[in-house]
Amino acid sequence: MARFFTSDNASGVCPEVMNALMEANAGHTGAYGNDALTQEAISMVSQALDRPCEVFFVYNGTAANTLACKAVLRSIDSIICPDTAHIVTNEVGAPVNATGSRIITVESSHGKITPEQIRKANQNERWWGMHATRPRLVSISQSTEWGTVYSLSELAAIKAVCTELGMLLHVDGCRIYNAAVALNCSLVEMCEHIDILSLGGTKNGLMFGEALVFFNAEAADGFLHLRKQGLQLHSKMRFISAQFKALFTNELWKRNAAQANRMMGLLVEGLSECPDIELVCPVQTNQAFFSIPTDLATQLQAFKDFYQNGPQPGVYRMVTSFDTTEEDVESFVQEAKALNKQK
Repeated sequence: MARFFTSDNASGVCPEVMNALMEANAGHTGAYGNDALTQEAISMVSQALDRPCEVFFVYNGTAANTLACKAVLRSIDSIICPDTAHIVTNEVGAPVNATGSRIITVESSHGKITPEQIRKANQNERWWGMHATRPRLVSISQSTEWGTVYSLSELAAIKAVCTELGMLLHVDGCRIYNAAVALNCSLVEMCEHIDILSLGGTKNGLMFGEALVFFNAEAADGFLHLRKQGLQLHSKMRFISAQFKALFTNELWKRNAAQANRMMGLLVEGLSECPDIELVCPVQTNQAFFSIPTDLATQLQAFKDFYQNGPQPGVYRMVTSFDTTEEDVESFVQEAKALNKQK
């Protein structure tokens, strides 16, 4: 079966998770999360994060991000986020539709923003007093939409400015495992300064399912009802829970993310020998962005597909997954080298 570089959403289900789904399919059990598997999975996630928190399973990342905003925002509030944030570029305005809240975008550098930018955006909005919204939430991605990573000190600094300004910090962590591997840190360290986390699953080997983790207890108030109202209460929840239990057993999350990151490292190393293919952004996780001539890109996409997904023409995104192999990378690199020689 062919594998390519469009997205880690294109990958299949890792064997451990598929086995967990099969085992969960036996017999009857309680519905709507009233089952042992769900309680075990919540306990395992909580233990791995090692902070008091409330964990809720949902279907997908857009729902996790949107309901995170819905849980803490009124229509008079606003969100500060990078201009590349998934909630702005790829979620059809779902957070705004659900909350009525304004999104204030900040120009990012390779997907990242700084405490100083957050402070300025907050001040610019609050300057108008009752005529403007109240910035209430900062939302960033870890890793970012550019595949870059906030260091632990950068996360601490962003949380500090949020606290100073009376805002909460939400992290879109659909690829947080790749970021943890890149930083060689634990999920405990990664989550130390986060108030609300959209905890990924699908991009790291699950069939479906994400989690929303509230470290801020006040923010979680009423979420049992909000999840149902938001169309995200899975009646047969054990099939999400079983997957997360597998992901957090023996740190499967780390092995899957490490494989994806390592394969991207090999891919970048191989393509560095092709003079017509140039990196446009630092590579830290399992995403890379390249400048490629259109004719060469078209030929390479026919061999093993990837997206034109950059901020300007000629920039292409490649993504590796938990199931990307050295053979996948090597065959693509050899094809790129051969096509370069023909020019």
